[in-house]
Amino acid sequence: MELSLAEIWAEMGILSKAVAISLVVMGIASAFVAVERFLVLLKAHRVSVAFADKARPLMEAKEIDTLYDLTRGKEFARGPLPRLLRFGLESYRANTRDETVGPVEMAKRELNRKLEMMGTEARRGMGILASTGSTAPFIGLFGTVIGIITAFQGIAAAGGGGIGAVSAGIAEALIVTAVGLVVAIMAVLVFNFLSAKFDAFDQTMQHAASELVDYLEVAHGSPDQ
Repeated sequence: MELSLAEIWAEMGILSKAVAISLVVMGIASAFVAVERFLVLLKAHRVSVAFADKARPLMEAKEIDTLYDLTRGKEFARGPLPRLLRFGLESYRANTRDETVGPVEMAKRELNRKLEMMGTEARRGMGILASTGSTAPFIGLFGTVIGIITAFQGIAAAGGGGIGAVSAGIAEALIVTAVGLVVAIMAVLVFNFLSAKFDAFDQTMQHAASELVDYLEVAHGSPDQ
C-alpha cells in the first residue's frame, strides 16, 4: 500500500495536524530570524569597516569634535560601531569638568554599559532559534506518540494486525518525527553559526571601545585639548 503525503495528511487527526503545523511554524520563524540576523551582521560589518577607515585618521590626529561629528553623520548614525563611539564621546564631552571621576573614566563606564546593551540588542530573536532547537525534537516525539496511538486504534478497528491497519499511523508518526528533527537540527546549526559571528563582532566592538579609551586618555592629557 503506497501512501502519498496528501493521503497521510488527510488521515491525520486534529492533534497530529496541530503538532505538524506547530513544527512548520517554528521552522519558518527560525528561518526568518536566521536571515534577518545574518543581514544585520553583514550590514553592521560593512558600516563598521567604512567608518573605521574614516575614524582612524581622526583619532590619530586627536580631532575629538570631528570624530564626534562623523559618528552623528547620516552615513554612519545607525551603525553599531559609530553608535558605540558616539555614546563614549558624548559621555566624555559631558564630563570634561568632572574632576572627581574624570571624563575618561566616565566614558569608559558608559562604553561598558552600552556594550552590554548593544550585545543584547544584536542578539534579538536568537531565543527563537534556541527554543526551536531544544523543543522541536520533543514536539516531534509527541507527534510520534500520537501516531503510534493512531496505529493501535487502526489495529483495534480492523480486528487484526495487518500492515494496512497500521501503515497510516506509522507513517504519520515517522513523518512528524522527521520534521521535528530537521527543524531542530537546522535551528541548532544556525544558532551556533550566528552565535560565533556575534561573539567575533563583540570582540571587535570591545577592541574599538578600548582604543577609544586609550585615545581619550592621550587626548585628555594633551595641552591643546
